[in-house]
Amino acid sequence: MLDGDVGLELGARVANALKVALDVDITPVEALIRPSAPGRRADYQCNVAMSLARKLGRPPRDVATAIVEHLHAADMVEPPEVAGPGFVEFTLRREWLQERISGLLGDERLGVPTAEPKRYAIDYGSPNVAKEMHVGHLRSSIIGDAVVRLLEYAGHEVVRHNHLGDWGTPFGMLIEHLIDQGWTSADHTISDLNGFYQEARKKFDADPAFADRARLRVVALQSGDETTLALWRGLVAESERHFAAVYDMLGVKLTADDYYGESFYNPFLADVVEELEAKGLTSVSGGALCVFPPGFTNREGEPLPLIVRKSDGGYGYASTDLATARYWTRERGATDLLYVVGTPQAEHFRMVFATARAAGWLDDGHRAVHIGFGSILGEDGKVLRTRAGGSVKLVDLLHEAVDRAAKAVTERSKQDSAWQEEVARAVGIGAVKYADLSGDREKDYVFAWDRMLAMEGNTSVYLQYANARALSVVRRVGREAEPGTPVALGDAAERALAVKILQLPAALAVATEEYAPHKLCTYLYETAVVFSTFYEKCRVVDAPDDRTRTSRLALAQLTSRVLVLGLTLLGIQAPNRL
Repeated sequence: MLDGDVGLELGARVANALKVALDVDITPVEALIRPSAPGRRADYQCNVAMSLARKLGRPPRDVATAIVEHLHAADMVEPPEVAGPGFVEFTLRREWLQERISGLLGDERLGVPTAEPKRYAIDYGSPNVAKEMHVGHLRSSIIGDAVVRLLEYAGHEVVRHNHLGDWGTPFGMLIEHLIDQGWTSADHTISDLNGFYQEARKKFDADPAFADRARLRVVALQSGDETTLALWRGLVAESERHFAAVYDMLGVKLTADDYYGESFYNPFLADVVEELEAKGLTSVSGGALCVFPPGFTNREGEPLPLIVRKSDGGYGYASTDLATARYWTRERGATDLLYVVGTPQAEHFRMVFATARAAGWLDDGHRAVHIGFGSILGEDGKVLRTRAGGSVKLVDLLHEAVDRAAKAVTERSKQDSAWQEEVARAVGIGAVKYADLSGDREKDYVFAWDRMLAMEGNTSVYLQYANARALSVVRRVGREAEPGTPVALGDAAERALAVKILQLPAALAVATEEYAPHKLCTYLYETAVVFSTFYEKCRVVDAPDDRTRTSRLALAQLTSRVLVLGLTLLGIQAPNRL
């Protein structure tokens, strides 16, 4: 078996057949083996003949026939068939499938291989100090956390960094307002600071004298004035306590050790700009120092600048993002930089990456990827907001999720209150996270409570319920199937479940490589659906004989392990009972 992935094993055999038959060299991945669509008789389909036909100057069916005639896979599949314009369809042999499923019972990783390790640095979360986290921070936190979990499970080293907004003009404005009011950092909670920020913003916009003092306060902050720094540290400390509480409730791995605010990179900015100048990458435009990476223009077709130092000598987001790329590749040895930031910032990151490559901070051994995502919409199709039109506080949304789940759990369960509280949190938070992760991250999605908490359809509740059902089977039988237990796949529902379980390595591989948690969600949902059919059609506790009972018990156990692993990698809990 090649790395536990059935598709890659078949791909290796197809590659060998093509080499012998047509002297064509391809990799197992290039063989384009995919699970067959639901409803087809075959388990897998090979599409490579379609792509090779033009290159070889032969009809696709001829190429497909050559593959079939020279394929050595009788131990693994039934005689393959050429279908349609040139597809090769494979059906796994029952004996091979039974042996493979039996072997998974003793495999802690369920056939999932570990990758050649890389060192990733991933930027996600990124809330602003002195403001409460709102629903706009949800996607970066959830998607970033899932990507971290997937990469770590694959065997990579992952360094998390939460790029806090903790520096610049807003802090001069806020600190100056606090001083005007005679307040100290010890007096306030984050909710107070939210209100103060709004008041300071209004004053900054309406009072030129205050705006001037705020700008001077920024200078005092940057020059190390102790009074100013003390207030700033208080804002940061209070904010970090708030962030920690939200991340804990959300089940996100970010901790205080992962905070790398803009203030962290501030000492590097002058050196970054100096290096860009020394390499001849900058020019002055409108008094600002800019880089004009090739290929970027505005609507008028004019070169688009990346401002690395403003005309007043200050630095902006571009400078900090360049300093980030330089720091993590040069100082921390990261091979891959990931930025989980909204899709509207796509052009900004393309320009930053182009500049970093020109500066030599990114190259063939150091790459950067922007993991973009869309917006969260209300059921009216507009960006999700409160009834008053303000931003939805993230902590309020999470509490509402748990409260809604608690109501449903209480109605269905007679367990004690402590158990109900624990399950309500797992269900409510899981529903919010899965609703975000189950769709293509680059698209907007509609936030709808009823849909995300539904027990039917592609929801976390449906997956959690399927897992609870599988574990209930194990409890009712009163024992577990031991590693090496013989598995017999006599019923079509048993066979379908076994085939789906074996697709886990491929599902995890594509979700990890493409930073696409929704592809794992789709696989888990398909697994739960197939298990539901198995559960309804294949009796376990009162199976006709002990061999059948134990075999079906093994399938239920493996289903639970697949669902629990998948949900865990999405950052979602899987209660033993619902």
